[in-house]
Amino acid sequence: MPSLTSPAPAGTARSVTARRLTAVGAALLAALLCALTVGANTASAHATLTSTDPRDGSVVQTAPTQITLNFSEGVLLSDDSMRVLDPKGKRVDSGTPGHVGGKTSTAAVRLHSGLPDGTFTVAWKVVSEDSHPINGAVTFSIGAPSKTSVTVSQGGESDSTVGTLYGIGRYVAYGGFAALVGASVFAGVCRSSRSVRKIAVGGWVTLFAATLVLLLLRGPYTDGEGIGAVLDLGGLGDVLSTKPGAAMLSRLLLLGAAAVFLAVLFGTYTRRTEEAEAAEAADDDEEYAGIDHGRRQDLAFGLGFGGTVVAIGLAATWAMAEHASVGIQKELAMPVDVLHLLAVGVWLGGLVSLAVALRAGEPVGRTAVRRFSRLAFASVVVLVLTGLYQSWRQVGSWKALTGTEYGKWLLLKVGLMAVLVGLAAVSRRWTGRLLDAAEDGAGESAPAEGPKAGTKIKAKTKVAAAAPAGRTVSARSGGKGEDAAEDDAGSDSGSGVAADPVRSAQLARQRAAVDRTAALRERDADPVRGGLRRSVLAETVVAVVLLAVATVLSGTQPGRAETAQPAAAAAPDPLGVDPVSVEIPYDTGNKSGRGKAVVMLDPALPGDNSLHVFLLDRADRPVDAEEVKLSLTLKEKAIGPLRVPLRHLSTGHWSTESVRLPLGGAWQISLTVRTSDIDQVTETKTVKIAQ
Repeated sequence: MPSLTSPAPAGTARSVTARRLTAVGAALLAALLCALTVGANTASAHATLTSTDPRDGSVVQTAPTQITLNFSEGVLLSDDSMRVLDPKGKRVDSGTPGHVGGKTSTAAVRLHSGLPDGTFTVAWKVVSEDSHPINGAVTFSIGAPSKTSVTVSQGGESDSTVGTLYGIGRYVAYGGFAALVGASVFAGVCRSSRSVRKIAVGGWVTLFAATLVLLLLRGPYTDGEGIGAVLDLGGLGDVLSTKPGAAMLSRLLLLGAAAVFLAVLFGTYTRRTEEAEAAEAADDDEEYAGIDHGRRQDLAFGLGFGGTVVAIGLAATWAMAEHASVGIQKELAMPVDVLHLLAVGVWLGGLVSLAVALRAGEPVGRTAVRRFSRLAFASVVVLVLTGLYQSWRQVGSWKALTGTEYGKWLLLKVGLMAVLVGLAAVSRRWTGRLLDAAEDGAGESAPAEGPKAGTKIKAKTKVAAAAPAGRTVSARSGGKGEDAAEDDAGSDSGSGVAADPVRSAQLARQRAAVDRTAALRERDADPVRGGLRRSVLAETVVAVVLLAVATVLSGTQPGRAETAQPAAAAAPDPLGVDPVSVEIPYDTGNKSGRGKAVVMLDPALPGDNSLHVFLLDRADRPVDAEEVKLSLTLKEKAIGPLRVPLRHLSTGHWSTESVRLPLGGAWQISLTVRTSDIDQVTETKTVKIAQ
């Protein structure tokens, strides 16, 4: 091992490198936190309204007894999920919506009897089964359309401040979970120390606080209310009755058990382990024989079993309330998601623990480094396998991988994962050199490392502590012996220094500073440990950024669901006559002006019809245009063109309440799409209307 008096510039250069890595990581993390807050407000809904009964914009002759909404996936309902308002804005529903036929994707609410003619508005707000809120409104008319005084949001988002805080809270909760699990595993399997204990306890506090904040924000987040609604605890009961609320409450209860686990791990178990190691290092048979190893092994087994159960339970609070709980193969997806989260926690939390221990110059033994290297390798294998399955399940196609927001974030996550695996390979090489150096220097007189060396130092410290005050010597006092220390103490006593508590405290601080400086010099003098420290720091920085990307992914609509939405929106209404739809490609000439339009006529018969126009981009996502115009012409009868007034309902969706077609036949649709002041195109298509 190099001398402790090695030149300082090398250590200084390494410190500068470490500071640069930290600064770069902080910048990357800040950028991703910005993306995280944006993603919290702009992520697409995770369920979509596919059909209604009565249909949106339709005119019925008799008043319906109930309103039915069909969604692309299951939704969670509250007492205020569906409101039906008459033309004057008065509620005409029973106020108690529920699921129909045992299907969580179908919601209905009953109406009052004796409703008058006119246009009615159905305002709805639900929570998709993976915890994301959505809302919107549809209209229908009884007898004939009429004016209405009702103004409601068409699929609005949550309050921006609440959404931002909620997104940050989710990221902090993930980070707290990783720190708690990873540091606990590192302490139990590799090495326990004061810095590792601080990380584990800090992770517990962070996760508890973040979960509590998320629980308070959940009501305003789902209801679209402002930050002031957090102080209204009246809606907390409604939140706890939902699946996400119950999951967060379960997490808080499990954290109570985790607190007991931490107390035992860093209390009784750590103390007994240190006593056993100290006795073994001192070769004290009597002291060593007095330690109950059987009880310590039983305690280790109990800690391992209990900690595993608590960690699985904490991970399950996410798996059972988010993406894994909906969609295909959810019975398999939830346990896979639990494994994925545990692997993230063990790897990321362990990396932070190792990085902090190495940075602080603590005596991390080669055995501890080797054990963590094995843990990290196993975690990477689990992450890759579970990540591949999750990617297939959530994306479903190459088109969704490159053409959806979820797919793009997933590609970024894969890239960061590749970088992280590369850095892990570098760390494993440094670990191999560390072990080789241990074998080469086994017969040398260099100081031993690892737990045994640490316990010998502790034994010496105990001897020093047993000496009278003023005779204690620093472990790094260099050439001074005990007699010299006594002479110094006597000199100080004779001069009156020892009697001055201020001077004694000052000397103690100076000795502590000298000890810290010596420890840092020793740390920086070892090139192998220095290389390992820098590679682990780089791993930690990339892993923290990767966690931010994973948080954004968990709040973004999966690619499989997003690509299925346009098809679901254009699907025939199963409760009525099948409509006729026609697809019209268009290209206005600019970069964002290419896509297709889906025009629907319902019921595609002579007489009154409802007409819908859906604009989709090349990735089949709803897209808006500056203006959309449509006309119908029946050339064989010289009828038309009939101008169709269109009303913009939501992103990429235009509609008209009634189009009257006097005759059946081959009607020509003329569609004009304008995407800017100068970019416009008109396309035509023929649709068959039954006689």
